[in-house]
Amino acid sequence: MHELVKSDPEVEIVWRAFELRPEPVPTLDPKGDYLQRAWSNSVYPLAERLGITMKLPPVQPRTLLAHQAAHGARTQGRFDDYHAAIFRAFFERGEDIGDIEVLVSLAASLELDSKALRKALESSHFEKSVLEDEREAARLGVNGVPAFIANQKAALSGVQPLENLKKLVEQVRV
Repeated sequence: MHELVKSDPEVEIVWRAFELRPEPVPTLDPKGDYLQRAWSNSVYPLAERLGITMKLPPVQPRTLLAHQAAHGARTQGRFDDYHAAIFRAFFERGEDIGDIEVLVSLAASLELDSKALRKALESSHFEKSVLEDEREAARLGVNGVPAFIANQKAALSGVQPLENLKKLVEQVRV
């Protein structure tokens, strides 16, 4: 994503919330066949090709709170840093990003106002924003991550090489 912005400064990246398994959809068992097979056949090989450290997390938490926390970090001007910290916590260290204590600790590690974040999470202050993002995703037909939407006119799903993202941007400019 950063490479796309570097190659085309007119591109603006806006991250939106999207829960893969919101309530009441059941979460998946990390020890179950589906996740074991998906990670072995797809995730691990892709992570290796991209030079990214990823481990199948031992928990599959609800992510509503993590998305709310990311919205909170955005209000403090640190969305990108916090977003990256959530990914590292979950995919590298296997932390439960559905737990307020984990999310507040991540904020503190980045020197964000962790007390304000805790209060916002406990009061569901950013829940409406997250749910609005999810409604917009549904309207646009998004049903998985990552998804790339350009000017609400064209979309790509799945991990994409830079060239495909550039083509997506050019497609909506025409």
